[in-house]
Amino acid sequence: MTSRTSPTVRRRRLASEMRRLRRESGKTREEAAKFADIAPATVSRIEAAVHAPKVADIMALCKFYGLDDHRTEVLVTLARQSRQRGWWHQYSGTIPEWFEVYVGLEEEAHEILSYASELVPGLFQEEGYIRALFHASLRTWSEEEIDRRVALRLKRQERLTGDDAPKIWAVLNEAVIRRQVGGQETLRSQLNRLTEIAQLNHVNIVVLPFSVGAHPSMDGSCTVLRFPEVADPDVVYIQYRRGSIYLEDPSDVDMYVDLFDHLRSRALGPDESVDLIARLAEDIS
Repeated sequence: MTSRTSPTVRRRRLASEMRRLRRESGKTREEAAKFADIAPATVSRIEAAVHAPKVADIMALCKFYGLDDHRTEVLVTLARQSRQRGWWHQYSGTIPEWFEVYVGLEEEAHEILSYASELVPGLFQEEGYIRALFHASLRTWSEEEIDRRVALRLKRQERLTGDDAPKIWAVLNEAVIRRQVGGQETLRSQLNRLTEIAQLNHVNIVVLPFSVGAHPSMDGSCTVLRFPEVADPDVVYIQYRRGSIYLEDPSDVDMYVDLFDHLRSRALGPDESVDLIARLAEDIS
């Protein structure tokens, strides 16, 4: 299995450790900043994982918190890894920063639980479907911008067939597979793509039918990302029009995992779901 070291995940792990160390030491951000000769706002940014910290700043903070050489080196290594550039940074300027964070987390996730209420999840989208979504946006995109965003989404999909592909459970609202994004031909191609992906051993795609009526996630889509290392806790990702929310508190994560389990229990089984998707594609034909 390939070992992935996403700088986004490393920055998140480092932030968690630096928060914990300061709290255990009983020091304030202002005291830590004064010792390290940095601004208190820099300490806040390090602890919030909103930027890649300088190695020298981490070394100074470790000294302030009384860490030995071994523990300091572990955190310094995390700082160095967090400053590396992931493959997705070549698309900087094309995608918003808040979504770069998601791509960085997705890169190292070993399990993904996803509920889609309106559209096919990005990891499963066929190229024509992707383009149709951008053309339907309120914003007018240039073809060059669309091409770059399509390239990013297709690049993300390479993980589906990689040696370390994540285990995926995706619950699709029935509206997702019936809405004619891009017209009939594009929808048929997308449905065929879903049936192909569903054949992968590590992917389960199930449909939540209209017949179940009201359900626990009527308020929209959500994704839970899980990571292979205990030091990287699960995170819930919720996207809205102008940004996203990341929930990391264990009680929040547990609530969304429970919500997902409820949706999965009400959905059609994997085989029945794939049969429905295939029938819809044939009906279009």
